[in-house]
Amino acid sequence: IVDLSGTLRLRQRERLAPFGDRVRWLDAWPDDMTGVVVGNEVLDAMPVQLLHFDGARWFERGVAPDGERFAWADRPTELRPPVDAAYVPGTTVELHAQAEAFVRTLVERLTKGAMFFIDYGFPEAEYYHPQRTGGTLMCHQGHRADMDPLVDVGAKDITAHVDFTGIALAGQDAGAQVIGYTSQARFLMNCGLLDMLNGADLPTIANAQKLLAEHEMGELFKVIGFAGGIDLDPLGFTAGDRCHTL
Repeated sequence: IVDLSGTLRLRQRERLAPFGDRVRWLDAWPDDMTGVVVGNEVLDAMPVQLLHFDGARWFERGVAPDGERFAWADRPTELRPPVDAAYVPGTTVELHAQAEAFVRTLVERLTKGAMFFIDYGFPEAEYYHPQRTGGTLMCHQGHRADMDPLVDVGAKDITAHVDFTGIALAGQDAGAQVIGYTSQARFLMNCGLLDMLNGADLPTIANAQKLLAEHEMGELFKVIGFAGGIDLDPLGFTAGDRCHTL
C-alpha cells in the first residue's frame, strides 16, 4: 500500500493485521509494477484547474484572501477547454491535468498488467458541452452536497466529475491500450453480478440495486480499463462497450 497518511496507515495495519507480512507499505510507487490496479473514486478527488469564460476571454480561476474569508480571483490564461464550442458568458469548466498525469505515471511503471478506474464522469463531448455552464465541481460534507468550496474550508471533500476522454488519451500516450469503457451497471452485469444475487437476502439485493440503477450509480459511474504488456479481453466489457464515444 502506498499511503502517505500516518493516521490511515495505522488504521490499515489494524484492519489488515490478520494478513501478517503479506501486506507491505511503501512511501512511493515502485519503478516497475506487475499486476492489477483498481481505482475506485480516485480520479474524481484529484485537484482540477478551473476555467471561467466572460464571453470574450478565458480566465484561470483561483482563490484569494478576502478579509477573514476567501474569494474567487480570476487571471487571464492561455488555457482552453479541449473542445471548441459556443460557450456562453459565465461558463465555468474544469481541466484535469493532475489526474491525467497520475494515469501517465502509473502506466509508465506498469510493465505487465491492467488498470481499472471506476468513477463518475463523461466523455469529452458531454463533459464540455456548452449547455453544461456551471462545471461539475462539488463539495461533500456530512452526507450533504453543495457547490461552494470557499465555505467551511478544510472540512469538506471537493470533487469533480472525470473527463474520461482525457484519461483515455493520457493512458494511450503513455503506452497503454484502452481495453474498454462502459457504465458501472453494464460492467457489473457482464461480470455476473445478477447471477451472484440469486438467493441473496433483501438488504443485499437493495444495495446491489443502487450500483445498477440508472437513477442511482449504474449510469453516472463509468469503468475504464487499460492494459500494458499483455493481451487482455476482460469480461466486464464484453457487452455495452462505449470506447467509440471517447
